Amino acid sequence: MSHSVLFLILAALTFAGFFMGRKRAVAQAGGVIRSLHSRPNYYGYLVALWCGIPAFALLLLWVGLESNVVDTLLAASLPDSLTAGMDPASLSLLLNDIHNLAAGVATSRDINEAMAGAADHYNDLRETGLLALAVVALGVAIGGILVGSKLIHPDLRARAKVERAINRALFICSLLAIMITVGIVMSLLFESIRFFGKVSPFDFLFGLEWSPQTALRADQVGSSGAFGALPLLAGTMLISFIAMCVAAPIGLLSAIYLVEYAPRKVRAVVKPLLEILAGIPTVVYGFFAALTAAPFIRDVGTSLGLSVSSESALAAGAVMGIMIIPFVSSLSDDVINAVPQSMRDGSYGLGATQSETILRVVLPAALPGIVGSMLLAVSRAIGETMIVVMAAGLAANLTANPLEAVTTVTVQIVTLLVGDQEFDSAKTLAAFALGLLLFCITLALNVVALMIVNRYREQYE
Repeated sequence: MSHSVLFLILAALTFAGFFMGRKRAVAQAGGVIRSLHSRPNYYGYLVALWCGIPAFALLLLWVGLESNVVDTLLAASLPDSLTAGMDPASLSLLLNDIHNLAAGVATSRDINEAMAGAADHYNDLRETGLLALAVVALGVAIGGILVGSKLIHPDLRARAKVERAINRALFICSLLAIMITVGIVMSLLFESIRFFGKVSPFDFLFGLEWSPQTALRADQVGSSGAFGALPLLAGTMLISFIAMCVAAPIGLLSAIYLVEYAPRKVRAVVKPLLEILAGIPTVVYGFFAALTAAPFIRDVGTSLGLSVSSESALAAGAVMGIMIIPFVSSLSDDVINAVPQSMRDGSYGLGATQSETILRVVLPAALPGIVGSMLLAVSRAIGETMIVVMAAGLAANLTANPLEAVTTVTVQIVTLLVGDQEFDSAKTLAAFALGLLLFCITLALNVVALMIVNRYREQYE
C-alpha cells in the first residue's frame, strides 16, 4: 500500500463519516429535522472532522518523519564492514547509495553482499512502517467515526463546534504563513550577516565591479573577488524601466478601452485573451526573447549602423513588458471600474465628452489605484529571472545603454547557487546578500504602493 492509496482510503472514510453522522442525526431526531439544534449537514461535518483530522495528521507526520526514522534504523543495523571509519558525511553518502540500490538506480560504488542486504532491509523497513501507519491511521479514522457518532444527539451544538474547528484551522494556516515568511527573512538575514563578515557592506552596496569568483590561490587569474552590487542594480533597474515603458501605456490604455469603450461582447472576448498572457510560463517568454526579439533588435540596429549586442537589455525588457501587460491591465481595470457611474453621469450632464470625462474625472479618481498597480508591476519586473537569463546575458556591465548586455540581481542569485556549493565562502553567501537586498527593494515598493492607495483612495457610497 502506498501513501496515495492510504490517502484515498482515509478520504473515503471521511466522506463515509459525513454521511453516517448526517444519517444518525436525522435518526436521533426521529426524522423531524426541526428538532435538531443544527442542520443535519453540520452533524455530518462534525463526524467527518473526528475521522479525518487525526488520521490525516498521522499521515502527514509520518510523511515528514519517515526518511529520518528509516535512515536512523537502517544506519543502526548496518554491519561494521560497511561503516568502519566513516564520518557522518561518508555515512550519508553510503545511505544515499543504499537508497538508490533499493530503488534500482545506479550507485556510485561497487555493490557487494552487505550493500544488497542493506537495500533489502531498507525496503523492509519502509514497508513495515507504511503497514504500521496504515493500521494505526485506519484504526484512528474508524475510532473517530464511532466516537463522533456516539456524541450526536438532537441538542448538540454541532454548528458551533464545526465553525470553531474551522476558525482554528484558519488561524493555524495564517500562523503558518507568517512563520514561513519570518523563516525566509531570518535565513536571508543570518546568511547575509555571515557574508558581511567577509565583505564590507559599503563595498557591496557601492562597489562598481561584480566578480564573485574568489581566488583559491594567490597567483590565480580571473578571480578578483569583487562584490560591488551597483552593476547588478543598474541592470535590474534598466530592464525594469524598459519593461514598464512597454507595459504601463499598453496595459493602462487597454484597461481604459475595455472599461469605457468596448462593447460587452468585445470585452468578453478581449479580456480573457489578454489574461492568457499571464498564464504563459516565463521560460516561453525567454525563448521568444532569445530566438525572436533579440535577433530582430540586433538586425534592425545593425541596419541603422548601431552596435547591438546579441543579448541586450532592450530585448529582455521589451519581452518582460509584454509579460507584465495583463498585470497592469487587470489591476487598472478593477480600479477604473470602481469609479462610480454617477461621477461620469455628472460630467456628461455638464457637457463634457467621453474622452474629457475619462481624462478629467475617471483617471484622476482612479489615479491612486493606478499608481499602486504600476508600483506592484515594477516589483514583478524586478523579480523576474528566466527572461533575463535567456535574453540579457550574465555580464555585469555598469551601463545605461539598452543595446548592451547586462544582468540583474535575480540572475546572479541563480548563477551563484547553481551546482554543488559550500556555504562558507563569500561567493555563495553573496547570493543571500543579494536576496536580502532584492527583498528590501520589493518590500519598499509594495509599502509605497499601499501607502499611496490607502492615503489617496476615494471612498464612494
